[in-house]
Amino acid sequence: MTARAWAELLRVSALFTVPGDALAGAAASGRRPDRGTVLAVGASLCLYEAGMALNDWADRDEDAIDRPHRPIPSGRIAPGAALAAAGALTAAGLGLAARAGRPALAVATGLAATVWAYDLRLKHTPAGPAAMAAARGLDLLLGAAATGVAAGGATGRATGPGPVLVPVKGPVPVKGPASGRGAASGRGSASGPGAALGSGPATTGGVRGVLPAAALLGAHTYAVTAVSRHEAHGGSTAAPLAALGAVAALGAAAVHEQRGRRGDRGTDAHRDLGGRGEPHRPNPGPTHDAPEPLAATAPGLVRTALTGSYLRTAAVPLLHAALNPSPPLTQRAVGGGIRAMIPLQAALAARAGAVGTGLAVMALVPIARALSRKVSPT
Repeated sequence: MTARAWAELLRVSALFTVPGDALAGAAASGRRPDRGTVLAVGASLCLYEAGMALNDWADRDEDAIDRPHRPIPSGRIAPGAALAAAGALTAAGLGLAARAGRPALAVATGLAATVWAYDLRLKHTPAGPAAMAAARGLDLLLGAAATGVAAGGATGRATGPGPVLVPVKGPVPVKGPASGRGAASGRGSASGPGAALGSGPATTGGVRGVLPAAALLGAHTYAVTAVSRHEAHGGSTAAPLAALGAVAALGAAAVHEQRGRRGDRGTDAHRDLGGRGEPHRPNPGPTHDAPEPLAATAPGLVRTALTGSYLRTAAVPLLHAALNPSPPLTQRAVGGGIRAMIPLQAALAARAGAVGTGLAVMALVPIARALSRKVSPT
């Protein structure tokens, strides 16, 4: 019973919506997943679960009225134990991010601060959905900041070519060209919050690819969070309708190839389809009547399929909740929105040209679906 209670507290069925954040971030940055990406996934999982435990600790009095079956109000888990778990998981997440380098630690620190601010202060304010959206966006940025950096050690030295995203608040440890020894380990500084980007010759990733992907994931999170505010009592038609419109717009954006990828980053799509990684070159001779090669057509088909899965997972329960805003249907819409994170992450990876990464992320869907039947993700 104790294991079951912790599974409910930590909402383990929603845990599988997290790894795709870092993988989509790595794809959008123009890099292939590496050891740093794995560390970013571990940090994301820890910080996500810290948020789950802290959420129930902060809402224990409210849950005693609206959800007395939850682990804390039902007495199955002590409030102190939940708070201690949140603290330990936060520390573990920051520790893993530190091993991925200074840029990753900077992003993870901002993510942890956002999680704690949301649960303790912002959740029941108008800023709540925006805070949740920022957390998901930062999670994707964490994958981008860690990928290609950890191989240089804890100092964050980048060993490969291409841009390195370094979202920070305050001093930015960036010095030298992105393809050199000092890519992310110098002593330069930037004024104000934002992102520093070392420029490299190999890709068109970095800010141009990562920030739009983070914005799309954050917009979905905002819409789902706005609906979740009505899951206990229902009664809102406007929230699921607005979320439905947002999902449609996000699907339209995700189905299109990321700008600049076909020419400058076609190598990832080529590698994912089994090529040797050489840049794509057009075949010589007339091509007006020739069909597109598989390497050119398959990514588009995959993006379309992944986007369709996202729309189906998120839109159908939202439509039901809009037609009948009862608590059960609203809760089902929120659950669908959470599960839809996975195909959205996969579509974002494929949109950046990383078709193989997108398909790997989609492999998490049946696991999340099976667990959601046993443990509610909301």
